[in-house]
Amino acid sequence: MGKAEKVMDICLLAGEIMLTYGAETYRVEETLERMAKAAGFNNVHSFVTTTGIFLSFEEKGHNDFMQMVRIDDRMQDLNKVTLVNQLSREFVAGQLEEEEAMERLRMIAKAPMNYPIWLIHFASGVAGGAFSYIFGGSLRDMLPAFIAGFIVSVSLLYFERYLRVKFFAEFMAAFIGGSTAIALVYFGVGMNVDQVLIGTLMPLVPGIALTNAVRDLMSGDLVAGVSRGAEATLTSLSIAIGIALSITLFL
Repeated sequence: MGKAEKVMDICLLAGEIMLTYGAETYRVEETLERMAKAAGFNNVHSFVTTTGIFLSFEEKGHNDFMQMVRIDDRMQDLNKVTLVNQLSREFVAGQLEEEEAMERLRMIAKAPMNYPIWLIHFASGVAGGAFSYIFGGSLRDMLPAFIAGFIVSVSLLYFERYLRVKFFAEFMAAFIGGSTAIALVYFGVGMNVDQVLIGTLMPLVPGIALTNAVRDLMSGDLVAGVSRGAEATLTSLSIAIGIALSITLFL
């Protein structure tokens, strides 16, 4: 394998990790272009959408090279984005060889999430309880919101594992979380069902997707910005339909 193929594989893997785990498209494009230029290639161009990465560059005295990779999964783990950013800086500064950079990227891609699953579920419950209080609930509303937020996080992980349709998993998680919140208030664990429901749904709100959509639009990446915005809108609709169904059935 020649140098061009090695650099192409390194750049595409770095971009795939960044885009999969929550990086903005303009950040991915800048990273790939800087890495390819630092490796000595000319006429470097990258085009990134939410579902694919295209990269091309030119080697002196040889033909152009172009490749693309499709991105199917989209998750949130900004620690991996930070690690790839740091690796790209070291690569551009000439502190890493191609083989070492590829090995580190493979380790980053295979590394487990920075926090254990149980802690993520617990944090979702804490967020649910805190938001229910912030939005006007009483101290008694924090416990049912915590329990329902915890169940929402567990349900979302379970359904995403076995269902290919992301939006249906979010719909089911919202429905189960809303039904749990209503049941807890009905049995006297909480007082204000509205505030408990608000806290329950906060872990599902697509905050990173909305933020990245706005940043992509402001940086001129209209295709990526609109697609991320559409994804966030569909997620919001899934949550709204799920909670509306639970309210219709049980209130």
